[in-house]
Amino acid sequence: MIKEMKFSERIGATPVRESLQIESIDARLEDRLWNVIYGFLKNIGSSAYKDIWDKLLEKRVDEIPRNRPDAFGTKIINTSKIHTVIKEQFFKDRWYEKYDLIEFLAKLSAKLSKELCINFTKSCNDVLEEEMAGYRIVDKRIAPVTSEEQIVEIEKACTTKWESVNTHTKTALKYLSNREKPDYRNSIKESISAVESLCRIITNKKTAKLADALKEIENKFPIHGALKSAFLSLYGYTSDSGGIRHCYNEDDITPSEEDARFMLVSCSAFINYLIVKIEKQPK
Repeated sequence: MIKEMKFSERIGATPVRESLQIESIDARLEDRLWNVIYGFLKNIGSSAYKDIWDKLLEKRVDEIPRNRPDAFGTKIINTSKIHTVIKEQFFKDRWYEKYDLIEFLAKLSAKLSKELCINFTKSCNDVLEEEMAGYRIVDKRIAPVTSEEQIVEIEKACTTKWESVNTHTKTALKYLSNREKPDYRNSIKESISAVESLCRIITNKKTAKLADALKEIENKFPIHGALKSAFLSLYGYTSDSGGIRHCYNEDDITPSEEDARFMLVSCSAFINYLIVKIEKQPK
């Protein structure tokens, strides 16, 4: 989605954002994210507010705000007061803590309903894209992914009909999206392991190496040789660089965020490609 420029931006009277917001959230993005959060909070029940109070705000459960007892003596949770606490906390938080809140709510929305999760995720991602933030919600996690196409490929690879493939892909995403202590090396390892897992499933060989499995797959399905060779080169990279699939050496190049992101997107896309290939074959 490309945000339409305002008149003032088109004539140069106000600046147009030209760089990604990576380690910051400006006031406009902050306000627009809060608008999405506000809409979400209006659509959840008191039990969800209790989860927020306990697990996100990490406050004592016996101190949760409650209304006066009703006719039956029951003290209903005062969601309005909790809402105020959430708002105060959000605008006080540092940029990465704001993303913590959004990630928590994304996971919470998935527990409440599929529709709520889809709407919340889409609304957040639309704002993040329009305001040029360097993050998106992918599989209920905040991840440094900046393209809609990348998000689609990763989410597809996280939700195949094979749990082993899903687990490796989700773990790769988890390592990549850990803002406190990202593990790019293991993210790359999990990404390539997801491909290897799928190839073993396709060939029905539980211990097959990726090169051998791809050769057998190539014989069964029309995969271009150059494409197979390109992916084997990526596999070779994980075996030779940065201690990814072997012990770490002093002269190894440490994997970076862009390395891990490239491998996650590439492996996800290749997984989806192979699945389409095998599904097109006659039964």
